[in-house]
Amino acid sequence: MTVVLAVHVLAAAAAGALGSRLGAKVFLLAGIAPASTVIWILGNGGDILDGNAVTESYRWVPGLDLELSFRVDSLSLLMLGLVGGIGVLVFVYASRYFHGDEPGLPRFAAILTIFAGAMTGLVSADDLIAVFMFWELTSITSYGLIGFNDRSAKARASAVQALLITGSGGLALLAGLILVQITSGVTSFSDLAGIEIEGGVATGAAILVLYGAFTKSAQAPFHGWLPGAMAAPTPVSAYLHSATMVKAGVFLVARMSPVFHQVDTWIFLTVGVGVGTMLWGGYRALRQTDLKLILAYGTVSQLGMLVATFGVGKDKLYTAGVAMLLAHALFKAALFMVVGIIDHSTHTRDIRELSGLGRRMPVLTAATVVAGLSMAGMIPLFGYVAKETVLAGLLEADFFLVDLATAGVVAGSCLTAAYTLRFLWGAFWDKPGVDDTELHRPDPVFVGPTVLLAVPTIVFGLVPSLAEELVHPAASNLDAAATETALKLWPGFILALYLSAFALVVGGVLFAARSTVEAFQERLGRSHDAAGIFQHLLAASLRGAAKVTRVVQTGSLPLYLGVIIMTTVSLPAIAIGADAAWPDDLVAADSWLQGVVVVGTMAAAAAVTVASRRFSAVLMFGAVGFGIAGLFVIQGAPDLALTMALVETVVIAMYVLVLRHLPERFSPTPFNSVRILRLGIAGLVGVSVLLIMVTATAERTEVPVDAEIATRSVPEGDGSNVVNVTLVDFRGFDTLGEIVVLVVAAVGVAALVRTGRRRSTDQGEAVAGDDPPDPEPGPDPAREVTHA
Repeated sequence: MTVVLAVHVLAAAAAGALGSRLGAKVFLLAGIAPASTVIWILGNGGDILDGNAVTESYRWVPGLDLELSFRVDSLSLLMLGLVGGIGVLVFVYASRYFHGDEPGLPRFAAILTIFAGAMTGLVSADDLIAVFMFWELTSITSYGLIGFNDRSAKARASAVQALLITGSGGLALLAGLILVQITSGVTSFSDLAGIEIEGGVATGAAILVLYGAFTKSAQAPFHGWLPGAMAAPTPVSAYLHSATMVKAGVFLVARMSPVFHQVDTWIFLTVGVGVGTMLWGGYRALRQTDLKLILAYGTVSQLGMLVATFGVGKDKLYTAGVAMLLAHALFKAALFMVVGIIDHSTHTRDIRELSGLGRRMPVLTAATVVAGLSMAGMIPLFGYVAKETVLAGLLEADFFLVDLATAGVVAGSCLTAAYTLRFLWGAFWDKPGVDDTELHRPDPVFVGPTVLLAVPTIVFGLVPSLAEELVHPAASNLDAAATETALKLWPGFILALYLSAFALVVGGVLFAARSTVEAFQERLGRSHDAAGIFQHLLAASLRGAAKVTRVVQTGSLPLYLGVIIMTTVSLPAIAIGADAAWPDDLVAADSWLQGVVVVGTMAAAAAVTVASRRFSAVLMFGAVGFGIAGLFVIQGAPDLALTMALVETVVIAMYVLVLRHLPERFSPTPFNSVRILRLGIAGLVGVSVLLIMVTATAERTEVPVDAEIATRSVPEGDGSNVVNVTLVDFRGFDTLGEIVVLVVAAVGVAALVRTGRRRSTDQGEAVAGDDPPDPEPGPDPAREVTHA
């Protein structure tokens, strides 16, 4: 699998580099990436369907027991088939959809290829953290694809909306996966097989995982980004928003459903949100006049049915869910491609302007009718077989929301039939009072992918046993008993059949009475759609953030530093107060000489804070360092004392060199409440550091490393000065980093000093001139340097 992912990376790089020369043919080059997935499936699919999963594993962070692992079982194989197979058709389709002179086309092709690789990694990754990584990569790449037309405000807004919604879901998913690991003790999908988790933590994990899945699969109330994403070119809609990316959330629900099967919250949310989304999406589809938006809201609706089906966690519904997953990808990708062909040929997608295309585009019309009727659940197409299996599974299931789920799926199926007829009528029928739409006929290569997707829709419908070769192995990865549920073209005169027929009849009535339905919707009023609500919430969030920023971001460096220090001090203080041991043998000093040096050092430190002259402050600051070096001498560490003395000498010399460029005295500061507060914070920090040092010593559980460092100092560091060997050899990289920080700080101070001197010189030259300009008001450079 890593080879396939590498091919995607190379193909994306090649598309970005050669796209400007190839024009629209760059998609044929980029199509090598999904084609490599298909080739891999052909080489390994037989063994995988026989139950022999293909695994790869690479150590990532051994210290944290993290690894990049891939495992392709039958369910992953089915998803790879959709990502790779439909991906090849989409790339061929895109080579005809684009003219080749669109700005940014090579970048678009490269991002689309990376997205295909991200989906390939997502459905084949076994490690939970790797799943999250690929999950987020799909969100990032979809942002670039939706916002391809970056000169369109609508496209930019839609891209941001998709990124924020799916990105927030990704963070929730990460938290949920971490809780799953904590609860189950395993870190991969393969190890989760057969594990059922319960309890309060499991409930929290279920909610977080579903939040991530709902955002990715456009479940209400997070569904608004999917219709908004229709601002993207149609190849993106056909690939991301029907067959692949939106299926990621459904795929995750399917994987995790056996794990959370005993958590009532899981079933309540998947069934409740899924059914509600199915109904709302279907209702919204009946109000659209844009062919693409009809399909977008239809996708939202059917994703809701898939989430509810997989969320129940029953063997028969696993089979039904996998069959519906496959059927939906086939007919919805084909229908989106049809919209692109119509738009490309007529330059409109408005059903009020389209008329007479059915007579003049018979092949495309036939393929569209097949895909559309499969979406509506018409016999003998595969969509009918899948939906019939869903209804039969619900009627036989036993859980506390079964009646609600069944009624919701039937009502949603009625709406599906209605908006399917609306789509077919709007795209191809002759409309009274509307002239035949002008068009230029698409070439066969452009129409070919749609026709190819219609073929398995017919074949799998007429011969469901062929579909079972893919569906049963995939469903058995979720529940071994799922293979006992057969896919049937004619199940007999059972209740599920009557419900399917009822849905078709009601859908036909709703379409026939579309004028009455539209008038009814108009009387209800046009409520704000999800995209509008999102924009209002986003604007309110930005306004709130601006208000908070004005309060907490005052521009005061002492305030920022005070907040950081108090936070740093308070957190350890809580731990110390909760449970900290106090050493029994604690003494104030080992000798009277230590006490004298400590008192002198503290006096020098206090003198630094009250000194009015800079030179005096530097001398007192150096006295503090030399006092600490004296403590090291008394304690019996002359090497450390020598190092400390050398460092203090160099630092004092540097300070003296800088002082000659600064004013002699500090700016006077009044003794007010602010200064008292700063004194209090400083004292609190000192006491906290003391407590941390004392309690940390008492809480030590490991053997100190000083003896080992002293033992290795001469043979490995060639030095008897343990401190120097530690700084230069054992902690060489740390020392190098500290030196870099000091150098950067020194360069910054020098730049500030030079800037202050230059401003002073410029002002002096201006005053010495014959006709000096009025000086601009501004801060005193010396004061700027002082505060810096």
